[in-house]
Amino acid sequence: MKPVRHIHGIAAPLDRENVDTDAIMPKQFLVSTERTGYGAHLFDAWRFTDPGHPGQDPATRVPNPDFVLNEPAYRAARVLLARDNFGCGSSREHAPWGLLEYGFEAVIAPSFGDIFHNNALKNGLLALRLPADAVARLFDAVQASPGAEVTIDVAAQTVTGPDGAVAPFDLDPFRKRCLMEGQDDIGLALQHVEEIRRHEAQARLARPWAFTPVAA
Repeated sequence: MKPVRHIHGIAAPLDRENVDTDAIMPKQFLVSTERTGYGAHLFDAWRFTDPGHPGQDPATRVPNPDFVLNEPAYRAARVLLARDNFGCGSSREHAPWGLLEYGFEAVIAPSFGDIFHNNALKNGLLALRLPADAVARLFDAVQASPGAEVTIDVAAQTVTGPDGAVAPFDLDPFRKRCLMEGQDDIGLALQHVEEIRRHEAQARLARPWAFTPVAA
């Protein structure tokens, strides 16, 4: 997981509430537990007018000209603006995987589905909450000037809009540290590998029966 400290890029306004994880990453594409291969199918039913299948080249698809991510101004977007309850629904971790692989580094919304929010942060996708009025101001600024950029400073916990307005955001200190250091849960555990080995050795001595293979 790469460190997330400073994000500066185009913001795409997805002006919909209650965007669920099945819309973010439709179920027919959940064919692997690998973290790659999902960006091509992000928001598939909204980005394309034809039905897709896993592994299909997006260049062979029929894009929906009315979907925001297909507009030329937003094709290189790194920040997604969303409305209330983004990422609601099922707990599929493939949703943040798809957003990351597509090129997004952050999602800004007034509220998120709790499981999606947790999954996003654990995978290095900055899902940050701002008050509804601050999000509305960002939407207005971006929609007034398509292709406008926003700046997110993780250390300072601020978002700066295209109009120069600065909005602070809250971020759990532990998750902030993980993001800035580029550490996922496995990476954090590996920092303590020697302690884990010592614990396992002591456990084998104290409870050898627990480590005895069970006969077939």
